[in-house]
Formats: sequence, structure tokens, C-alpha cells
Amino acid sequence: MSNELSNSASRVQEFLSKSGKDFDVREFSSSTRTAADAAESVGCEVGQIAKSLIFQDKKTDELVLVIASGSNRVDTKKISKTVGFKLKQAKADLVKEKTGFAIGGIPPVAHSEPLQTILDEDLQQYAEIWAAAGTPHSVFQLTPTSLEELTSGEWLDLRQE
Repeated sequence: MSNELSNSASRVQEFLSKSGKDFDVREFSSSTRTAADAAESVGCEVGQIAKSLIFQDKKTDELVLVIASGSNRVDTKKISKTVGFKLKQAKADLVKEKTGFAIGGIPPVAHSEPLQTILDEDLQQYAEIWAAAGTPHSVFQLTPTSLEELTSGEWLDLRQE
């Protein structure tokens, strides 16, 4: 783990510092790109990783951020019913443009533009969770309640059965 944060991780840390809560972005030499990688780097259960997935509406290209438990596959039909969009996987260049971050390290916060956010109810079973912090090597620890406060996200049972 390095002491000096990269530019993207620093941007997330700055946002978190302004939130009034005590969050610390941690950057690792190991990967945190996937939920399994992040859990191994941090030393937690895969389910405690709050993975960020970005979808876009097939008609308008509006983005939706889904923050799911690392152990879950998401049911896009459940999400579509909630947000009223027909969803498809978002294009990498559009994600970078709208969030300011590249896929593989998208944080739940500090985006270039506000995003409608859906939160996986399964994350609420954990006292502590970990979310991406702007790079494929950085994360920060928070609680499910803090995640909701920071994102104004809507809790949903989005697990694929």
C-alpha cells in the first residue's frame, strides 16, 4: 500500500473529506479491479465489496449506477422496473465522460455528473463494506448507511435468482 494517492484516488479522497465523515482511501499495489481481488487485498468477504456497475438506457443513453454486493450477480430486469429504463451495459467512453473515472475503479461518489444510483439490499447485512476509490488499486471503507447518505441511492433487492 502506498502513502501517496494517484490523481483519481485523491479526487475521491477530497470528496469524502468534504462529506464530514472520516473516510480514508487506501491504494494498494495489488489489484482491486474485481470484487474477489478487492476482498483479497483488503482481507474481507467478497460480499462486503460494494462493486460499481454502470448501465445505460437503450433509448436515451442516460446512465444508472448500480452498487452491488461483490457476491451477487444483478438482475437487470429488476433494476429496469425500478428506474423505468431498458438497460444495457454502458460504453466505456460514455462512463469515463459522465463519471470522470475509467471502468475498473468507479467509485460510488465524486462523479463529474450526478447519477441515479441503485443500492443492493444485501450490502445492509454488513457492518462495514468497501467501495472502489477511483482506480483499479484503491478502495475505502464505509457503512451501508454512509453509502446511502453519500449517494442518495435507492435500496433494491437486485440479486439475480
